Amino acid sequence: MHDGSSLAASDSGARRNRTGPRRIGSLADAQRTGGPARTDVVQRRGSNSRADRSANHIGAGAPGTDRYRGGLHSEREEGGMTSMRSPLSAVAVAVALVFALLLPGTAACSRADDIRTTLQGIPGLTISGEKPVPDGRFFLLTYRQPIDHDHPERGSFDQRLTLLHRSTTKPMVLYTGGYDLNPDPAYRAEPTELLAANQIVTEQRYFGKSLPLPTDWTKLDIRQAAADHHRIIAALRPIYRAAWISAGASKGGMASIYHRRFYPDDVTGTIAYSAPNITDDTDSSPYDRFVATVGTPECRAALASAQREVLVRRSEIDDRLSTWTQQSGYTVDTVGGIDRMLELIALQVPMYFWMHDSPADCPSIPSATATTDALYAWLRQLTQPESYVDQGLAMALPSFYQLGTQLGTARFAPPELAGLLRYPGIQDMRTYVPQQIPLTFDPNAMPDIDQWVRRYGAGLLFVYGEYDLARAKPYRLGPGTRDSAVYIAPATNHLARLANLTDSDRAAAVSTLMGWASGDHTAR
Repeated sequence: MHDGSSLAASDSGARRNRTGPRRIGSLADAQRTGGPARTDVVQRRGSNSRADRSANHIGAGAPGTDRYRGGLHSEREEGGMTSMRSPLSAVAVAVALVFALLLPGTAACSRADDIRTTLQGIPGLTISGEKPVPDGRFFLLTYRQPIDHDHPERGSFDQRLTLLHRSTTKPMVLYTGGYDLNPDPAYRAEPTELLAANQIVTEQRYFGKSLPLPTDWTKLDIRQAAADHHRIIAALRPIYRAAWISAGASKGGMASIYHRRFYPDDVTGTIAYSAPNITDDTDSSPYDRFVATVGTPECRAALASAQREVLVRRSEIDDRLSTWTQQSGYTVDTVGGIDRMLELIALQVPMYFWMHDSPADCPSIPSATATTDALYAWLRQLTQPESYVDQGLAMALPSFYQLGTQLGTARFAPPELAGLLRYPGIQDMRTYVPQQIPLTFDPNAMPDIDQWVRRYGAGLLFVYGEYDLARAKPYRLGPGTRDSAVYIAPATNHLARLANLTDSDRAAAVSTLMGWASGDHTAR
C-alpha cells in the first residue's frame, strides 16, 4: 500500500488513483498558517545562479493545477509515474541536452565494464532482479542495514531499493517515497527526467518488506532512517561520482529534509514536494483557518454542507458501511467500530478534497437534498474507508507510528459539526495504532528540523500546491538558509511539481537544479 500513488499533476486538477487502501490521518505542515496561498510570492535565500540573482523573485501566477493518501503525506507520492507534461516536457528535453554537454562521457555503461559486476562487489548489497528499460538498466536491490545504527552488532535487516543506471558519470537522484517500495521500472522522478540522471528509489525502514523481525518499534525514527540513506550513498558514491540530488513528495519529502538535517553534505541539493512541517502538534488551528479560506466561498459552503449531512444521516451511513465491511471481510476493531470510523472520516472530508481535488470538482459535491445513496457513494470515493479498516491500518502502521511519535498530524474542529460529534480525541494517532504498541510523542523532533532549515539549511527547494493542506504548516526559510527557495504552484493540489509552477518560477527552479547537478552552487 502506498500513501501516495504517483499521479501526474495536470492542468485540470489532478486526482489520485483510488483503487485501493490509502494512508490517512496525517496532515503535513506547510508554508502558511491558513488561507489560500499568495501565488505571487516566492521565498528565496542565498541563491547563486544567474536566474536567482534577479532579486527576491516575485512571480505572478496564472493557475495551473495539480494528492496524500492518508493524512497529508503522499505522492506515489513516493514512487509512481509522475508525468512531465505541458511546459516542462519540452524543458526536460532541452535541459537533458544542455546538461549532456556539461559532463563528458555520459553514454550508458557498456557491457565491458558491466555495472552488475560492480554492484555485486559492494558488501551488503544484493541484486534480487533486473528488468528491461529503454533508457539504461534497472535493478531491484536490497542493502543490509543495522536495525540500530548506534549498535550495529544488535541485528540487521534488508532494505529494498531500485536503481536506474544510465551512466556512472551522470548525476544520481535519490528519491525517497516515504513508505513501501514502488518497484515500477517505468517510474522517473521529476529531477531524474530533467537531468537524464541515474535514480535510486528507496523503501523506508519498517515499511513493506524492509521490516526487521522481531520488530523493535523504538528503532523507527527519523535519525535511524536518515542513517539508512547515508549508508546507501556511502556505498554507491564511489561508483557514481557526479552530483547527488535527493527528492521526495509529502512524507517522502519530509524524509528527504530529515536526511539533510543529520547528513547535510550527502547530497548537493534537495527538492521537497508538498512536505508538511508540524512544529507544534498541539495546535491544529492553522488547518481550520486554511479550510475556512481555501478555494471559493461557494465551494467551501457546499463541502461543509455535505460534511455535516454525513453526520446528520449517521445511522443510515453507518448501516451502509457495516454492510460493506461485512461483505468485504473487513474488521474495524482498531478504530473502535463503524460509528467511530464514520466520525473520523467525516472530520477529514475537507483534507481529502483539497489535497486531491480543486474548485473545478465542487459541482460533484452532493447537496443537502441528495439521496443517502448518492452521499454515501461520494464519501466512499473521496475518503476510501478501506484505509480505516484493520486490514488497511495494518499496512500503514509504520506511518501512523511515526506520526504519533515524531512527525505530528492534522486535526480539525469544524464549527459546522458542532453538536454532531461523539468521540473526543478520535483524530489522535492512538486511534490508528494497536494499544499494545506504545506511543510516546517527542515534541522536540520537528522543531529541531525546522531550526536546522532556518539556520543552516542549504540547497533546498520546497514546492507546495495552492490548494494543498500541507501548506497550512509549511517549511519557511530563515536568515541562515542558503541557495534555497519556497514555491507555491497556483491552482494545484498535493501533486504539485516544478511543472505546475509559473513560467518564471519554473525557470528559476530548473536553473537551481541544473546548478546543483553541474556543481555551480553556493559554497557550503
